[in-house]
Amino acid sequence: MNKLYIGNLGEQASVEDLQGIFGERHLKHSAFLLKTGYAFVDCPDEKIAMKAIDILSGKVELHGKVLEVEFSVPKRQRYVQFYNRVLDGMLAQYGAVENCEQGNYGRPAALTARSAMEKLNGFMLEDFALKVSYIPDEAAAAADTPPAGGRRGFPPRGPPRAGSPSMGARPRLQSDVPLRILVPTQFVGAIIGKEGATIRNITKQTHSKIDIHRKENAGAAEKPITVHSTPDGCSNACKTIMEIMLKEAVDTKFTEEIPLKILAHNNFVGRLIGKEGRNLKKIEQDTETKITISPLQDLTLYNPERTITVKGSIEACARAEEEVMKKVRESYENDVAAMNLQSNLIPGLNLNALGLFPGCAPGMGSSMGSGAPPPGAHSGYAPSFGVSPESETVHLFIPAAAVGAIIGKQGQHIKQLSRFACASIKIAQADPLDAKQRMVILVGPPEAQFKAQGRIFGKLKEENFFGPKEEVKLEAHILVPSFAAGRVIGKGGKTVNELQNLTSAEVVVPRDQTPDENDQVIVKIIGHFYSSQLAQRKIQEILAQVRRQQQPKPSPGAQPPQPRRSLGDRK
Repeated sequence: MNKLYIGNLGEQASVEDLQGIFGERHLKHSAFLLKTGYAFVDCPDEKIAMKAIDILSGKVELHGKVLEVEFSVPKRQRYVQFYNRVLDGMLAQYGAVENCEQGNYGRPAALTARSAMEKLNGFMLEDFALKVSYIPDEAAAAADTPPAGGRRGFPPRGPPRAGSPSMGARPRLQSDVPLRILVPTQFVGAIIGKEGATIRNITKQTHSKIDIHRKENAGAAEKPITVHSTPDGCSNACKTIMEIMLKEAVDTKFTEEIPLKILAHNNFVGRLIGKEGRNLKKIEQDTETKITISPLQDLTLYNPERTITVKGSIEACARAEEEVMKKVRESYENDVAAMNLQSNLIPGLNLNALGLFPGCAPGMGSSMGSGAPPPGAHSGYAPSFGVSPESETVHLFIPAAAVGAIIGKQGQHIKQLSRFACASIKIAQADPLDAKQRMVILVGPPEAQFKAQGRIFGKLKEENFFGPKEEVKLEAHILVPSFAAGRVIGKGGKTVNELQNLTSAEVVVPRDQTPDENDQVIVKIIGHFYSSQLAQRKIQEILAQVRRQQQPKPSPGAQPPQPRRSLGDRK
């Protein structure tokens, strides 16, 4: 198999360009067949073809586009080749593999003996969790079971057979958070071992999938390693890697200390540190280690990870890794739960664990400036019920010193943010009674609010307006009809207390407010991003219920009147 497919080619790509790329890297090849957006090329043998994939795919740009290089095979055969190259070898360690074939799941699924099923169910492979179960022997089942009256192929009714995956608790899948560590470049060879023997042995012993990114950051003093497994599997692999590095250091007379360096997304670091650094101090005390975290200044748009450096004995570092990753995984799971809840409450909102969102259609947002509040605003507030039913108005308060960072040079940042979120974003005039804060007025549907506010929270952290040990918490105001304020509070404050317990945000309806000209009062929400978003959604849900109840009910037996609808209400 030596024919390659080259994808993601721009319109400007030519055969000469491709010949130059292959020639510069001494990759032998024959003539290219160039199509619109892709091309094919024959290599002398499979070894050179695999080398070309390794060197080019995802790593070489042509006219601004990163090449995608893979074996050229029909789609139906691609999984077959995957099984031949990967699954057969992996399954062989658990016994002889009589048969391995593709199921109709769109992802790898393997069958083997009980020990393999127990060890492989949930195993992370190629970013998928394997699902391993028994396939009943139809011939034996037919001999032991009388014919059923149902359609052919449907299982008989009744309790599951012994050994069925449905009996008992479903095996827990591996954590979605891999362990990422940095190792000195000079130790990468020892970790891989001769012809990959050492890394294969680690993978086998710890039931892990381990990626050594040795080609990233050419010339860098350290290389990242990613371990996919259960928390225990990740910890065992980490300890084994540390032991290998220590042995290699002794053999090569390397005298410098080799700390454990864990990479963690910045979103989780604040909760790892804890209030006033309490969580981190406790881990240090419990594990007898010294832990430091790289500064926020090291972060970039393309590198959101911070380095957690752990110093101590191998045993102490291993214990610290368990505790650190336990906190990171808890933070991840909490964020996923919050985002899933957000997704249920905001239909169509597209979320993922790292907080990245797709851009919106051009022209849907408004260009923003930093001038006066929008028309109709009163006392610095824009009315929240004078816009289309899909839109909401939220007033977010940021440090006054952060206004320039939010606006950006010549207003570029706030304009980009507006286009990204499909929202109207304006910064109100400074309030002479509150010089420390400025109000940001955001108008748009729930999805736009989520995106815009999320970026503002992130920008404030990125620009160091909050300390490294401090989580970003902002105050948001929602205007609600005065007659609905009681519903937000609830009898004896029950509803507002439930809101605070559910969302972890502080929700306040100030007493003795004077309604504005639109008969609206303020509800204050104070909290970090996800808690604030969840509180906003719950309050909007309450307001929607109030509006539905305010609609006149038709008298019994009478035809309900058809309300006149404005153009903005028509679909």
